[in-house]
Amino acid sequence: MTNAKIGIAGVGGIGSNVAANLVRSGIGPLKIVDFDRVDGSNLNRQYYFADQIGQLKTEALAHNLHRIRPDLRIETVTARIDAGNCPAIFADCDLIVEGFDRPTDKKMLAELLGMGQIMVSACGIAGSDLAAVRTRRLGSCFIVGDFATDCAKEPLFAHKVGTIANHMSAIILHHRGMTHDASIR
Repeated sequence: MTNAKIGIAGVGGIGSNVAANLVRSGIGPLKIVDFDRVDGSNLNRQYYFADQIGQLKTEALAHNLHRIRPDLRIETVTARIDAGNCPAIFADCDLIVEGFDRPTDKKMLAELLGMGQIMVSACGIAGSDLAAVRTRRLGSCFIVGDFATDCAKEPLFAHKVGTIANHMSAIILHHRGMTHDASIR
């Protein structure tokens, strides 16, 4: 297992759940990056609690992760990720978890992280159907989802967001040498 940081770009439904999975699996250190605050509408699918509404997501998530594993090394960056700061923010990370909502942000991250880093991303996380969830690999990028169901058109449900976050976590565990799943290559 390596000690290189895993960067998490956006700690909403995907990012916060992947982070919790990794910490519970003994993975770290982490760098979590987001600009947003916890909102009541987040609680049905994100790793936050009602008493954290209004807190910065980076601070609230770091607190929650330290409750799981007090010795976790975690760096928080409270910033909106853009083309100007993205390469510098993730320069010390060998693997990036993409947890953005907007397709334009997903594209920007993928284009700027062509520096040999592995990226694990999500596409099509809305709705409730799990049957179409699958993984695609494009170079060093792994994408998990149904590739069709957009959150602008369908509601988000915890079971589907969690399923996709779990698949993404399995890919990361594989790349950290912690699994022997032949289907992840």
